[in-house]
Amino acid sequence: MPADTVQQRVDAIYRADSRRVYATLVRLFGGDFELAEDAMHEAFAVAVERWSQEGMPDNPYAWLVSTGRFKAIDTIRRRNRFGEMMPELHREQEAIADIVVDGESIEDDRLRLIFTCCHPALPEDARVALTLREVCGLTTEEIARAYLTAPSTLAQRIVRAKTRIRKEGIPYQVPEPEELPERLDAVLRVVYLVFNEGYAASFGPSLTRPDLSDEAIRLGRLLKALLGDPEATGLLALMLLNEARRPARTSPEGDLVPLEEQDRALWDHKLISEGRQLVDEALATRRIGPYTLQAAIAAEHAKAPSFEATDWSRIVALYELLGMLAPSPVVELNRAAAVAMRDDPDTGLTAMDAILDRGDLADYHLAHAARADLLRRLGRVPEARDAYERALQLEPQERERRLLKRRLAELEG
Repeated sequence: MPADTVQQRVDAIYRADSRRVYATLVRLFGGDFELAEDAMHEAFAVAVERWSQEGMPDNPYAWLVSTGRFKAIDTIRRRNRFGEMMPELHREQEAIADIVVDGESIEDDRLRLIFTCCHPALPEDARVALTLREVCGLTTEEIARAYLTAPSTLAQRIVRAKTRIRKEGIPYQVPEPEELPERLDAVLRVVYLVFNEGYAASFGPSLTRPDLSDEAIRLGRLLKALLGDPEATGLLALMLLNEARRPARTSPEGDLVPLEEQDRALWDHKLISEGRQLVDEALATRRIGPYTLQAAIAAEHAKAPSFEATDWSRIVALYELLGMLAPSPVVELNRAAAVAMRDDPDTGLTAMDAILDRGDLADYHLAHAARADLLRRLGRVPEARDAYERALQLEPQERERRLLKRRLAELEG
């Protein structure tokens, strides 16, 4: 097989399966994150060379796990720890075959890794940062963007969390049923942050990262099957309803298309149907949480034949419920935007200005962009220009910046 063809296939497998290989190696080597990471990268490097000579294996995942395992054993020998690790290696050796046969079972190694990283012994912010880094392979810069904090702070947080896992012997396993409730909130938050990074990438040339969104949805399905919890159902519904809009969110040139301008015929109506069914399922339990309410809002957008025909009164009411259950400035901002559609731009702008006057969301580019849109609709051009320019200063994603620049150009026109 030509070397360039092999390289392309290895790259594709790396994007799709590298974190699954990594998670299995973490388990095989007792939670040693660094050892597993190094072994995983070595396995992929060997794959390029060996597969060019021998051809692709029938099961690349199992091949990579096996190769990574032997690379890690070599490293352990060099550390003079082989004797300590050998009993554990014998116990774990046969587990690889089970994972390959049933990759969607609740024994999935990525699910184990998520629960390890989200252990209640760790601070909540460390749980999320560690899982995004170790389970999904996000860089510290990407995680810092999600947290609105400095990369150096995130790096220290991750190192401290790994140290604590090692010192306290936090187990690498799915919790027992009685332990699940206290672990669920952090896990759901992690999955949703992963989805959001895929739905609207913080960095890079692409507006979206479908690999991350797909991974989050896959994990969401696993959590729903494992837990049967209404909020896990609500989160899965929310992700599916948002994912359904992906085909219409970008222009042929790859630029962002706002919701009001999207061609709804391009939406994935199969995902919308599944998402709406899941919303109804979660609401029927009457154990309603923040993800279920957000999914209900997304369902209102999904079923509307047009932006103007959306039931804005229903959306405002849902945001008010969400604000009582999980208050935040971003929820207030979204409610204000919905009020502007239900009533008038001036009423919505008054609510937005109150949020910004408190100092909340001063560095949140979407707040300034939303305010600029209302000012534009009110014909207050100089103020709208200032708000768009402030949003531009805060937005690092070039494709979203192009939308803001287009809005500015429309003001000039």
